[in-house]
Amino acid sequence: IFFVASRGHHSDIGGVSPGSMPPHSVNLKEEGASIVAFKLVKDGKFQEEGITDILVNQGDVPGTRNLKDNLSDLRAQVAANNSGIRLLHELVHENGLKKVEAYMHFIQHNAEMAVRNMLKKFASAHGTRAHSIDYMDDGTPIELTIEIDPKTGSACFDFEGTGPQILGNLNAPPAVTYSAVIYSLRSLVGQDIPLNQGCLTPIEFKIPSYSLLNPSDDVGVVGGNVLTSQRVVDVVLKAFLSCAASQGCMNNLTFGDDRFGYYETIAGGAGAGPTWEGRSGVHTHCTNTRITDPEILERRYPVLLRRFGLRKGSGGNGKHKGGDGVIREIEPLRPLVMSILSERRTLQPYGLNGGEPAMTGKNLLVKKDGVVLNIGAKRSGSLNVGERLVIETPGGGGYGKATD
Repeated sequence: IFFVASRGHHSDIGGVSPGSMPPHSVNLKEEGASIVAFKLVKDGKFQEEGITDILVNQGDVPGTRNLKDNLSDLRAQVAANNSGIRLLHELVHENGLKKVEAYMHFIQHNAEMAVRNMLKKFASAHGTRAHSIDYMDDGTPIELTIEIDPKTGSACFDFEGTGPQILGNLNAPPAVTYSAVIYSLRSLVGQDIPLNQGCLTPIEFKIPSYSLLNPSDDVGVVGGNVLTSQRVVDVVLKAFLSCAASQGCMNNLTFGDDRFGYYETIAGGAGAGPTWEGRSGVHTHCTNTRITDPEILERRYPVLLRRFGLRKGSGGNGKHKGGDGVIREIEPLRPLVMSILSERRTLQPYGLNGGEPAMTGKNLLVKKDGVVLNIGAKRSGSLNVGERLVIETPGGGGYGKATD
């Protein structure tokens, strides 16, 4: 009757670089273990041998560097599912199956009507057609045309004009676009509703085949989930004239060696809106992560966190100012491979309604002799003791014309 699921991000599942977020991967194999289907628990027994083989033996690319953590995390996910099953049984036992099913439909119907009403209201104020376009740093466009039926509140989200899939890892399977759109719609409805599929009931999607947002099943996609998703959100919110762009990036930093892999996303600036200032130093939109506490980071990993603070003045100016990004500076205590996968290093997060754009981000390598190198948006390489990696994240765009 019901499916219970838990989703988690494992810090390393193999692949060509520690942390399994290689900046320059071009196919799935380079990004680590790829599992179409595997029965993790069979007859009540956790299939450790089978999943270990998948994670460790990956042919000509390295297997997982954190097998112990992988197995512990998978067991935790299984335990979470078992707790969910138990709680669902208790809910049905307490209220009856008919009532539980009815309320699940009520929740979805309520979400559907909230989205339909929002779309009708927008069409009444701005017309039945909305359009926007934004670009990845390599110039690939993401274009969206929205056609709204003002009577029913249904809408077609047409991504025709989006660029072709790329020889890289910014490709995003359609599920990423669906997730970015459902997040955006839930943010736009102006009321607190549980996240559920009902939000997408009024929406028809048109995504061109073999485009950046609907690629073939063998291309690199690790950047699509964490970078392209943010740009899709920017494009949707721009079409609805709701707010300026946020940092548009998750600033994915990984480091490690043949013994471990570590992965984090880094905060930046949020875009300003008609009645609010953009927040500074926050994870924006669908990042949905928290960064490791400095004390824990330095205790568990061979690094020093030299600096972590706001990047003053990086938010866009305007009647309402965009939020500032952050500066994060890390020094290895032994030679490590460090990789950065990021966006908004070339094209600025846009301002809206006369607001100014925010500053782009920077990724800098400080050598032992003090020479500073700009390493670009996507780079992987060895850092030695005495060298430092400095990540300066983008700000958020401003909203409205600034007044003296």
